[in-house]
Amino acid sequence: MTNRDSTTPRPYDRIAKEAAEAQRLAPWALRSESSLGRRWPEPAPPLRTEYERDRDRITHSAAFRRLMFKSQVFLEREGDHNRTRLSHSLEVAQVARSIATALRLNESFCEALALCHDIGHPPFGHRGEWALDRLMEPFGGFRHNAQVLRVVDVLERRSPDYAGLNLTREVRESLLKHEKDDDWPDEFRPKPRWPFLEAQLVDLADSTAYQMHDIEDGLRAEMFTEEELGEGSGLWRMARAAVVARHPGFLERSADENLRVKRVSNELLGRCIHDIIEHSHAAILAADLASPADARAHAGMLVGHSAELKPLVAELRRFLFERFYRHPYLMRFKEFADAVMERLFEHYRAHPDEMAGWYCDWAREVGLERAVCDWLAGMTDRYAESEFERVTEGVDRA
Repeated sequence: MTNRDSTTPRPYDRIAKEAAEAQRLAPWALRSESSLGRRWPEPAPPLRTEYERDRDRITHSAAFRRLMFKSQVFLEREGDHNRTRLSHSLEVAQVARSIATALRLNESFCEALALCHDIGHPPFGHRGEWALDRLMEPFGGFRHNAQVLRVVDVLERRSPDYAGLNLTREVRESLLKHEKDDDWPDEFRPKPRWPFLEAQLVDLADSTAYQMHDIEDGLRAEMFTEEELGEGSGLWRMARAAVVARHPGFLERSADENLRVKRVSNELLGRCIHDIIEHSHAAILAADLASPADARAHAGMLVGHSAELKPLVAELRRFLFERFYRHPYLMRFKEFADAVMERLFEHYRAHPDEMAGWYCDWAREVGLERAVCDWLAGMTDRYAESEFERVTEGVDRA
């Protein structure tokens, strides 16, 4: 047997990872060993940090897998190249991890939050969310952020010892990023002025990722042209000029439209990420923080864009809102989502026994309408459409 001395590297287990966090993370970053823990106490994981355990539980959940067949903007069946909720979540996680690493924040926490942030979305994207909120108005409404917490706290099943995924307090609270004070759970009071820096980061990574991929999806769907985008977005013009300088003649000579768009959109994404890192780093240092709690009590958000880029990002958002999100095709998609969700909602209210067996029992605990809402929110686009066809005996799809 080989003798080992004190210089032999030990396994990179939880203890080693926590020691590494203490060395490389900033004082205002979340540390796994300082987590407030879980609703149901569990032994510390031997190999993973607490936030790595959260990330892995999310990744292996059924709700996360179903994101593969849930709309981001377009119906999942409309093309293999359009983003889905799953691919969007993966892109957000990549952006968040890149920024977190540069800012010496807790990247495992950011990754867990990014992978989980859309896990409560129903089928058909925001259009399904709006439909469910309307249908549930007499019964407490529907908010996808609250539904995320509902999924990880009660609807997922992984252990006979507790409901849900039993995630850490910090991840669970950070999922409620846009909840108003009236809707803030008593469990998490007092409501902080601002989220953890990691949660601020993931929120911005979300919008950064979807604006970039909505440009690509909108151009591919011919909802606007590159020329119109250039006229409406200074940020696109800036990114395009950088590509022209780096690859002289490429944009003019190449007949590969997808490659041209990808090259400029990648430049745009990179500029946004670098701007967030540089501006946020300066803002955090100027705030003179000593702990994660200091960031939550600060006078304002500390993760954001510079004064130069912020108006350009807002301009791009306005362009996408006017030319993409409100495009007549997507407005018709809203009508389709309304019709499907309303028909299924009323059908399952009348026939609750057609839901999965667990949801029938769940209806006795939380009320029929809330159980039906939970059932519908968990559906993929394809399953909702197939159920719609079944209950309407083959009515044509949109």
